[in-house]
Amino acid sequence: MKDTLILNARMVNDGRITEEDIWIRNGRIEQIGSNLSAKPADLVIDAADKILMPGMIDDQVHFREPGSTHKGDLYTESRAAVAGGITSFMDMPNTNPLTVTLEALEDKYALAAKKSLANYAFYLGATNGNIDVIRALDPKQACGIKVFMGASTGNMLVDKEEALEAIFRDAPILVATHCEDTPIILANEQSFRAQFGEDVPMESHPEIRSEEACFRSSSFAVNLAKRHGTRLHVLHLSTAREMKLFQKGPLDNKRITAEACVHHLYFDDSDYEQKQAFIKCNPAIKSRMDRDAIRQALIDGRIDVIGTDHAPHTLDEKCSSYFNAPAGLPLVQYALPMVLEMYHDKLLSLELIAEKTSHGPARLFDIPDRGYIREGYWADLVLVDLDKRERVEREDVRYKCGWSPVEGRIFRSTIESTFINGHLAYHQGKLDESVLGQRLTHNR
Repeated sequence: MKDTLILNARMVNDGRITEEDIWIRNGRIEQIGSNLSAKPADLVIDAADKILMPGMIDDQVHFREPGSTHKGDLYTESRAAVAGGITSFMDMPNTNPLTVTLEALEDKYALAAKKSLANYAFYLGATNGNIDVIRALDPKQACGIKVFMGASTGNMLVDKEEALEAIFRDAPILVATHCEDTPIILANEQSFRAQFGEDVPMESHPEIRSEEACFRSSSFAVNLAKRHGTRLHVLHLSTAREMKLFQKGPLDNKRITAEACVHHLYFDDSDYEQKQAFIKCNPAIKSRMDRDAIRQALIDGRIDVIGTDHAPHTLDEKCSSYFNAPAGLPLVQYALPMVLEMYHDKLLSLELIAEKTSHGPARLFDIPDRGYIREGYWADLVLVDLDKRERVEREDVRYKCGWSPVEGRIFRSTIESTFINGHLAYHQGKLDESVLGQRLTHNR
């Protein structure tokens, strides 16, 4: 591990922006201060005119391994994440086999230890029948318990009330939910099929995966959590109506928290005409009013973290009709530039972006020594050039699926460098894959 000195950085951390030097030794931040240029280092980076932020901690990805590695895998997608300034990720359990046993959970950790370039954690999945597994989970063993309260892969739809009651009552750690009401969605599908047959327009997706489907499920989850005192985290909120379910203020004072995903912050329903299935996801991208309400909820503290829900599918799979095209977008490589567009538009401050992408996730998931730029913490860092524009071209996309929903877009910021545990894993377009990421720990 090289000792590194970063000089003259505009450091975004703990609600402040200051110009600092950072000395990294043995993978951790040894010292922060001014005039550290005399410190011994194998590598010196002059970060003048750049901003240095703690790396993004992505609380929701689908890296597709095991079972669907033709779409993506832990190596390819973590590689893309590192190029995008994401230093840690939390992967979802709807793989094949499903991650619904403690053995399957540890198998995924073993896979990641051999190939992930970023730091990693995994969710244990809930089913209608695995409450004994959930009760047996060591709180340090997983980042959370994922409950699909809407259609999902295989046996992962949890739709029995007694199963949900038991999960919310007995879960030893945070419960993270996908909230959509399946009966409403199925009724909407039937209605649109009656009108269009199999040629349903892609623009109908937010009407099929409707506001009502989202609100009915998310409000049910919130009520369950209040009744049982559950530590609940509601993922990828997509409607203005849902914002009233959540409290303003710091996440540290809450038992119920919420996530927004980059695509729900960036796109709106006017983009379906051009993007078609390339922005088809569940829950659906909805109206501009919904998008703007979610943005406002970031500012007032109703939304606590920003994630990606990165979910790659092949180009052939996406170039299909409405019912045949799978839902999900590959996002980790360009997620941070997408969020930084809201800084350039004067909607979000850099300090708030650091809180929602790094500080908040670290606290929410009880991750020690990460998520901040502090002495003694692991050096998970991203260096950003706010003045260098980048046009997204297909040949630059690093996902195994080979495409991005933001192709052709010009971002006003560029990821310059990414450090994982002090290792310069990405710098000026090149990856150094000689050091792998680490398993995240949880202080519970």
